[in-house]
Amino acid sequence: MVETLIGLAIGLLIGAGGMGAGTYIWARRLRREQQARLDAERERSERELEERLERREQEIRREAEDKAEERAKDRESESNKRLEEVAERERHSREREEKVIRKLEALDEKETHLVERENRLEQSQKELEEKRQELDGLEEERRKRLEEVSGYSLEDARKEMVAVLKDDAQREADSYIREVEADAKARAQAKATEIMATAIQRWAGEYVAERTVSVVNLPGDEMKGRIIGREGRNIRALERELGVDIIVDDTPGAVVVSCFNPMRRTIAVRVLEELVEDGRIHPERIEKAVKKQQETMDAEVKEAGENALMDADVRGVPEDLVNILGQLKFRTSYTQNVLYHSIEVAHFAGIMASELGLDPVLARRAGLLHDIGKAVDHEHEGGHAAIGGDLGRKYKEKDEVVNAIEGHHFDVTSISPYTPLVHAADALSAARPGARREQMTSYIKRLEDLEEIAGRFPGVAHAYALQAGRELRVIARQDEMDDQGAFMLSRKIAHEIEDELTYPGEIKVTVIRETRATEVAH
Repeated sequence: MVETLIGLAIGLLIGAGGMGAGTYIWARRLRREQQARLDAERERSERELEERLERREQEIRREAEDKAEERAKDRESESNKRLEEVAERERHSREREEKVIRKLEALDEKETHLVERENRLEQSQKELEEKRQELDGLEEERRKRLEEVSGYSLEDARKEMVAVLKDDAQREADSYIREVEADAKARAQAKATEIMATAIQRWAGEYVAERTVSVVNLPGDEMKGRIIGREGRNIRALERELGVDIIVDDTPGAVVVSCFNPMRRTIAVRVLEELVEDGRIHPERIEKAVKKQQETMDAEVKEAGENALMDADVRGVPEDLVNILGQLKFRTSYTQNVLYHSIEVAHFAGIMASELGLDPVLARRAGLLHDIGKAVDHEHEGGHAAIGGDLGRKYKEKDEVVNAIEGHHFDVTSISPYTPLVHAADALSAARPGARREQMTSYIKRLEDLEEIAGRFPGVAHAYALQAGRELRVIARQDEMDDQGAFMLSRKIAHEIEDELTYPGEIKVTVIRETRATEVAH
């Protein structure tokens, strides 16, 4: 059994070896066949590649030859064009050369003519010089004869003639200026009188000149002791709460309230009057009275501003500006209440604007606000016009209104006709009889300044201020000026007054020059 299995195994091994040998032989034959096919395929591909490369080389060679031929043709064509251009340039050069030659020939010909003309001109100049010298000699001889006959030298005669002509020209110019100015004044005066008369007739509102009271009357001198209080506690409380100075002196039955702020001064007067009437004066009572009067004042200020807007027919004013406007009720200028004055200016400006074809609404607004700076000028530096202009810009007023506020005293250049219009309305309100009163010292000082200004000018003998400073009458020396000189003197004095003085309304300057002839009969 074992031997059988061994024999079977040997047989299988021999069979497997034979099969393996056969497979190996077959595989080698198959590889040789594949290698032969691959070699044949490679040879065929190499032959095809060589053929394609040869065809491509031929194509590239043909293309190169074609391009070389085209470039040769292009070079030949370009060479031909250049030859043509060179030929054209040579032709133009020949033409220009021919023109230059012709011009040179013409210049030579002209030069010949010029030389001939110069020769003739030199000859003529020589002849003219000889004649001029001859004329100079004759003129010198004639001048000497004239000087011998007249007794004047040439220079003296020239000076006298210039002086005569200058005097005649000055006289004629002065006369013409006087005629033109007189005609312009007549026309302007007539139109201005008509417009202002219309404004005054249409605005006839009642007006009361008010003063801010700073004296409080007392029922008796014993009330002064109550106001002062024990060890001065009442008067110190009053001054602390009110922000004013209270002066208690020997004046019988009165105390004086001193403060630059007109509203605080008014509140102080009212508080003192209330305390005096009540009779109870102590710090707590003072504090309550001050608070009450301040609230009353705020309401009164607002009401005054609103009433002013209604009276002037002005709308759209910011509330803060209304309150500032209302404060003008407690401000006076030469005893003229500034709020009432502003309302009056607004009406005058509106009426005149209507007559001139301008916007009356804008004119009234500018007139009403023109003195708004006076309400707060004690709190800011600068003039009331500049302060008012800043307020106008702050509350977005129009440029015309701001310029009218700043320029109603001509402190700035006018940018619209409303500025001189407000100035005229302001002067019209201030100059109305009874509207303002001056202190005696300032009044006398203005009269002296008027007479002093007139006395500066040469030819003035005397000067007198008349009609409360509304007219300046000047007596001129008749031997130092003529009538035209008197006319020019009045103008110069008026201009000097405008430049140096500040005054309401206008001042009339009259120059008097007279000749008196006196003879005594025996």
